[in-house]
Amino acid sequence: MLITHDTRCALDAVVDLVNTAPDTEDAASAETDGLADVAALAEFVRSHDISDVGVLSERDLAGVRHIRGRFHEVFAAPEPRAAATVINELIAEAGTTPRLTDHDGYDWHVHYFAPGASIADHLAADCGMALAFFVVAGEQERLRRCEAPDCRHAFVDLSRNRSRRYCDSRTCGNRLHVAAYRARRKEAAR
Repeated sequence: MLITHDTRCALDAVVDLVNTAPDTEDAASAETDGLADVAALAEFVRSHDISDVGVLSERDLAGVRHIRGRFHEVFAAPEPRAAATVINELIAEAGTTPRLTDHDGYDWHVHYFAPGASIADHLAADCGMALAFFVVAGEQERLRRCEAPDCRHAFVDLSRNRSRRYCDSRTCGNRLHVAAYRARRKEAAR
């Protein structure tokens, strides 16, 4: 599957957005919310080099948190039709307006958000389209959750044989492999 630069940037942004969500929905989880305030949203925008974003507000933060939950549904979707339904809703609500652009030193690419769109609509349109390409290509199963029982972060499996199981093999994968090794050693010592 060919993934263009702008699609890859949108995939990175949507994965990171979904992974900012707190692990639980209780009041204490506000401390673990990666989008706890407008400053955190501004940092997210800066770190992902998201263009055409004006001054951010609490309303923007609420909008981005809402679409974050919807994108969570896409990664949790059991089959392509369920993912497509959510993606279609996100794209429609964002008022998608495809246009070619070549800003900031990047070659021609497509933006799907309307000029002047809110950050939530911007992310819903661009990230929604990036995920839509996977559903269209029959690759929805590449939109995954980490298999580590204490993690569950979202990721896009871009491995050639669709075999990636963990969001990060150096942390989650390694931790589980070490635990399995120790369990085998302990069992063998008996």
